[in-house]
Amino acid sequence: MSYTILGIDPGIADTGYGVIQKNKDGDLECLGYGTIKTSSKLDLPERLVILGRELDKLIKKYKPEIVGVEQLFFCKNVKTALTVGQARGVILYVIQQNNLPVLEFTPLQIKQAVSTYGQASKLQVQKMVKLLLNLDKIPKPDDAADALAVAICSANSYRKS
Repeated sequence: MSYTILGIDPGIADTGYGVIQKNKDGDLECLGYGTIKTSSKLDLPERLVILGRELDKLIKKYKPEIVGVEQLFFCKNVKTALTVGQARGVILYVIQQNNLPVLEFTPLQIKQAVSTYGQASKLQVQKMVKLLLNLDKIPKPDDAADALAVAICSANSYRKS
């Protein structure tokens, strides 16, 4: 039995998304990817509303069975971390509103799942995403490639009952 997975790389300016399907043989197919963009000219609450609305549209369009979300993992810029944390909160809220199970992964877990090496570079991960999904080229922008990596990690971790 096949199922659809939505992977999300949270951000406020660009939230990456990647949608894959895992078929009954375990093969992965890319159904779509991209980013949800919000303008820095807007106030944060407006940006969060746009993010929530656009994510809800993606869920309605692709009808995933599960959603994987990257956990926050950086300490250098507290202001950025707080803002991305708010975006992540909206993302988790929309997922719950759609009654979908959510899987959360650290960047280390995602890198290990995709490249088998937790210290893999961004380029190494992107090349593996391209290879694992049998794509013609590395997905762009980077946030979308990261979201596809989250979806692959989710596919490797999820056991459908």
